[in-house]
Amino acid sequence: MDEHRFNMSMRKFLKEVGVTSQQAIERVVREEGLGGKGVLKVRMVLTAEGTGLRHMVEGEIDLG
Repeated sequence: MDEHRFNMSMRKFLKEVGVTSQQAIERVVREEGLGGKGVLKVRMVLTAEGTGLRHMVEGEIDLG
């Protein structure tokens, strides 16, 4: 396995996940008028087709 190629590909994927996730959260906060209303409980689930990967991250975003 080419470690450099693998790492670059993974970083590209994770960057896309981060950017598109932030956009989706910002959109729902704006469209549903949630700004300034406590916290938004969020959950991200990562799976990989054909593997047993299931990684979940949960957290809260302060809506200021």
